[in-house]
Amino acid sequence: MNGVLFYAPSLLAATSGSTIGPMSSTTPSDEATLRQQICEMGRRMWQRGYVAANDGNISARLGEGRFLCTPTGVSKGFMTSEQLCVVDAEGNQLAGGLARTSEVLLHLAIYRDCPHLSAVAHAHSPNVMAFAITDTPIPTGILPEVEALIGPVPLLPFVMNGTPELAETVVPFFRKRHTTIIMANHGVVAGDRTVEQAYFHIETLESYCQVLLAARPLGELKPLDESTIEKLLDWKRNQGIDDPRLEA
Repeated sequence: MNGVLFYAPSLLAATSGSTIGPMSSTTPSDEATLRQQICEMGRRMWQRGYVAANDGNISARLGEGRFLCTPTGVSKGFMTSEQLCVVDAEGNQLAGGLARTSEVLLHLAIYRDCPHLSAVAHAHSPNVMAFAITDTPIPTGILPEVEALIGPVPLLPFVMNGTPELAETVVPFFRKRHTTIIMANHGVVAGDRTVEQAYFHIETLESYCQVLLAARPLGELKPLDESTIEKLLDWKRNQGIDDPRLEA
């Protein structure tokens, strides 16, 4: 796109020889790096107030039917790499001294149906939650950065966490190449090729929701024109960035 440069970590991850993709297996050094990344993204979420107490969860593919995930009952702000858990594709815990997060079952359902995703993160960021608890849809076509780096964000009805019905509600949207989803009265879940990029989706959406809420008293939102949206979608297509509108 002429004159416009967006940071696209997911593209860099997909083309830089990364070994954490869905069809790969990890070496011990790769696993150590993933553990560090999960802890760092957890600290960022806690420092920014996206999670309180022991809220939130993060996971990543290890390959060969193994997945790394955060433990239950541990603050993401103080989590250490040794506390992370390894589970199989059914959620059975293979390693880790603490119990795995119960919400890893949703992550595993996403991984089973979406081989293009290698990391999933879930948070309760306050401005996103304001939309989630009022059943207020997220408007599209407002900020070019949000259109380019996230795209449409569906708001799904509340389903009790830890149930098969939650996965049945959420997974089809990731299958259609959404990267970020809001679950009513629950929070945001994001997926991508790297742990960092899954976290970035949460951060971008939280910032966007903060802007939307600040704009409300000022008047109606001014959307981008249709030609700009088409250019942004062309850029995403060329960069290999997921967007459900490119599947049509």
